[in-house]
Amino acid sequence: MALTDFPDDRAADGAGRLQLRDITAEARRLAAWDGHERIVLGTDTGRGLRAIVAIHDSRLGPALGGTRVWPHPTLEAALTDALRLSRGMTYKAAIAGVPFGGGKAVIMADPARGKTPAMLDAYAEMLAQLQDSYVTAEDVGLTLADADYLKARTPNVVGTTAGGSGNPSPVTAHGVFLGLCAAVRHRLQRGDLSGLRVAVQGLGAVGGALCERLHAAGAELVVADIDPARTRAVATRLGARAADPQTVLSAAVDVAAPCALGAVLSRATIPALRAKVVAGAANNQLAERDDAAALRERGILYAPDFVLNAGGLINVAAELAPGGCDRAAVLERLATIPQVLSEIFRRAERTGRPTNRIAHAMAEERLRAAAPRTARRGA
Repeated sequence: MALTDFPDDRAADGAGRLQLRDITAEARRLAAWDGHERIVLGTDTGRGLRAIVAIHDSRLGPALGGTRVWPHPTLEAALTDALRLSRGMTYKAAIAGVPFGGGKAVIMADPARGKTPAMLDAYAEMLAQLQDSYVTAEDVGLTLADADYLKARTPNVVGTTAGGSGNPSPVTAHGVFLGLCAAVRHRLQRGDLSGLRVAVQGLGAVGGALCERLHAAGAELVVADIDPARTRAVATRLGARAADPQTVLSAAVDVAAPCALGAVLSRATIPALRAKVVAGAANNQLAERDDAAALRERGILYAPDFVLNAGGLINVAAELAPGGCDRAAVLERLATIPQVLSEIFRRAERTGRPTNRIAHAMAEERLRAAAPRTARRGA
């Protein structure tokens, strides 16, 4: 069965009735496949749910990854997004040293208009059926209030105010800030950020918090968001220059910080970059893995996103540790982000390989040490 056959499911399911279908076999034909363990499609037409949970690798433990709510135009687009994001979570967990695998969920809906209590109820039922293999948290389009709502209905939700550690976005932003500083030290030989010019694309919970930290450290900001009102508000509050979200990363700055959606660094956009460092919070910033080589060829230091933005994962993973979240332990783990990045940068210089390849190799070393992948997958 092809992916294009799945829209028929929307007419087949009954009002208020959740249907789960394993679409692992169908997903194998996509370029983003990368050997995922399990892909589940959940549909409930009556309550407006169409969701994908992608579990990439569980050698280190149950899959942990956020839920993204986004109006993808097709099932294939949503599935590709889920596959790329869940793969990134595997590497993020491995290199961050947390005992979890990689997974991600994508709900096909407009986060401004499509998130209803009924839809969230249906999604909570889907999560409850997957609780032995998947744990979720906030992501683009899924708020802290949404996570609290889900947590009241299924236990496999973290990053909540209901007995959890709360919004992980400030922790993610702090980790990105630390990693950005490490990249600046390595590439620009600067120990402080005073007067450093930084372009930030995306001013949501993480991007906005990152701007606050950069401003406090003396950086000069160029900011942009798809919401013009948000752009104006941040620019006014922080004395930043407002820009267009489509062109902000090519501004005349020292650091470009993508903090919105992924695939913004490509063969088409990289030639326009004027920054010497790319260090941002967005997942999957590279349109293709080999685009990191194009950055290297231009003398631009790329801080691999799944290393840089691991703070949120570290924070929510701590909730699942014996005894619950230990804030001191979280901060201690966050402090390793710049250390890992510095090691990646050194290895990249020594070997001439792109930084993302070095980071992936380091993560794979930890995954191989955990268990053979084929053995865990029953192959």
